[in-house]
Amino acid sequence: MTLRAALILLAVSAALLSAGCGSGDDESSPAPAPGGSGAAAITRDAANARTTITLGTKNFTEQQVLGEVYAQGLEAAGFRVERDFNLGDEQVAFRSVRRRDIDAYPEYTGTALLSLCDVDTADVPKDPRRAYAQTRDCLARDGLTAFPPTPFTSSNEVAVRRETAQQLGLRRIADLARVDQDVTLFGSPECEQRLDCLLGLRRVYGLEFERFRPVDVALRHEVLNRNREDASIVFTTDPQNDREGLVLLEDDRQMFPPYNSTLVVRDDVARAAGPGLPRLLERLQEGLTDRTMRELNARVDLDKETPAQAAGGYLRETGLVTG
Repeated sequence: MTLRAALILLAVSAALLSAGCGSGDDESSPAPAPGGSGAAAITRDAANARTTITLGTKNFTEQQVLGEVYAQGLEAAGFRVERDFNLGDEQVAFRSVRRRDIDAYPEYTGTALLSLCDVDTADVPKDPRRAYAQTRDCLARDGLTAFPPTPFTSSNEVAVRRETAQQLGLRRIADLARVDQDVTLFGSPECEQRLDCLLGLRRVYGLEFERFRPVDVALRHEVLNRNREDASIVFTTDPQNDREGLVLLEDDRQMFPPYNSTLVVRDDVARAAGPGLPRLLERLQEGLTDRTMRELNARVDLDKETPAQAAGGYLRETGLVTG
């Protein structure tokens, strides 16, 4: 199915179902598509050229696609945009925006609460709206505006190959307790110290894996092909999950919090951008459902488009940008 077709389908479904912020599954609660059925294009305002926004991202595909969606949308509205993508993990990106090296970057609510706001795993709200509100209030203390988040949520999950799940009888994360001493867990380098990753799996589920092996984010699926009886931390919006037949183990103790993406912008830059910025961001985001984000990630990771090409295709296909 093409992205345009998917967005049209979601727009029709949205007329029948009420869309909630970050439902986590757009098939059951789709957000209305911004332009799959003919939305007006973003209007350029010459006054916006007075404001330059340096936009950063973290170091994986989805972040860079999001960065390009924002960058190209802001440029279409007349803003000057400088890109500083692929900065590193959330700590690097957060330091960059606080030091004013960048003006904005996309962050996930769950990541912000656990890694940047030092909220304990048990205290993170399970409701996406409450998680966003707590993120917004926390980041405001650092002079940052966290704008309302995307419909999609990109959660961490524990993945195993389908054959492994069947062989070891794995359906839930808790099932790993029977075999964890024989299983290696793969994850990004920062996973070892994060409450929504290895540290949380130890505290919440009591899991002690044979070992933890840090790998580049781009290799988290590939390692399962070489280490077929092991587990890896993946994102729920990774297109490889479906295409490679991976099983995402049920988070039966609700360790992983909501992970809706919010654009974090320095307060002074948000003020300079003017009162039209919130509505512009809302228009850019409202079609970014789980299904759409998986499609855009697939265009980069599997079909080898650049993040700029994937984001540009989304903006044209939704009618937000013409030409």
